[in-house]
Amino acid sequence: MNSDDVLARDLARAAGERLLALRSHGGDPADLRREGDRQSHEFLAAELARLRPGDAVLSEEGKDDPARLAARRVWIVDPLDGTREFGEAGRTDWAVHVALWEDGELTAGAVALPAQDAVLSTADPIAPRPAPAEPLRLLVSRSRPPEFVQRMAAELGATLVPMGSAGAKAAAVITGAADAYVHSGGQYEWDSAAPVAVAQSAGLHTSRIDGSKLAYNQASPSLPDILICPAVIAPLLLKTIDAVYHFGSGCLPPPPYWPRPSPS
Repeated sequence: MNSDDVLARDLARAAGERLLALRSHGGDPADLRREGDRQSHEFLAAELARLRPGDAVLSEEGKDDPARLAARRVWIVDPLDGTREFGEAGRTDWAVHVALWEDGELTAGAVALPAQDAVLSTADPIAPRPAPAEPLRLLVSRSRPPEFVQRMAAELGATLVPMGSAGAKAAAVITGAADAYVHSGGQYEWDSAAPVAVAQSAGLHTSRIDGSKLAYNQASPSLPDILICPAVIAPLLLKTIDAVYHFGSGCLPPPPYWPRPSPS
């Protein structure tokens, strides 16, 4: 653990506490969403400017400064991931993302789930998970589930689990509440940087859906697809994605698809 890990964790938690306080007052959902985005962004931007004045910041709610492309250290934040869910009373699947990109790699990150009273971070890595059981549980967007993931589920005999924010979905994989998060279409660096940093610290596989590396602090912050899952099932999922996304033959080995631990 270093000071950046701790800072990411503490800032995500503190921003989440402010969002909970705002939400507790109720009000018009559209106003809550707008104020949540604004207040969380302003808090995180001010704290990073105070505590890490030499670092650049890329925030969903801030103006993108091209100077970040020449910076060695860039904080990538989503002040309120799952804004839609934040505005719906009783929903807990929204998050705060704080990540640090340094010299080409994600080096620290935290995903706060304020309504679940949880913060997952690189400061407190979660132990690697055992091999998943069948059927696999694939997380998808509750508002825009990719059609190809439905075909994946059919190929694998998997169960689809709709959920809100990207952070909440990644957290479910990290904690073992689900087995994989697969998404394509309409994400940005701030949607995945913190979840990926935390997932990597837990020993999980993270990549684009074609298996290539997720790259951050790029000129265009668009990063439209992602796979997060236990490393042991990554080859199967990547093969299945290739088959259904590119309308391939989908030739898969018979189950079981991954090694099972020996009976104790």
